[in-house]
Amino acid sequence: MTMKRLVWWAALAVMAPAAYADMEDTPSPEQIKRGAALYAQHCAACHGPRMADPEGAFDLRKFPPDQRSRFINSVTNGKNSMPPWGGLFKREEIDSLWAYVVAGEKK
Repeated sequence: MTMKRLVWWAALAVMAPAAYADMEDTPSPEQIKRGAALYAQHCAACHGPRMADPEGAFDLRKFPPDQRSRFINSVTNGKNSMPPWGGLFKREEIDSLWAYVVAGEKK
């Protein structure tokens, strides 16, 4: 692989999460609903049902709303004891999870 190509791939890998940050900031109610369903199925066991009372996992209610790329990276690649989910979730599903987390759980 040439150095030019290597630099291009490295830049792409660094910039890919930033692509999510440029997406529209106001999620639709349907997107939040899809995110809630995905969360209930895949995330609630560790992060708590409806993002309440996490069992030793990060409390997603406290996730900074201005750190979308950090969320995308954590879900995609894993973090600490959380496994990577990038192979399971499609881009739009991760977007829906983010929409749910940012919207917060309505009581």
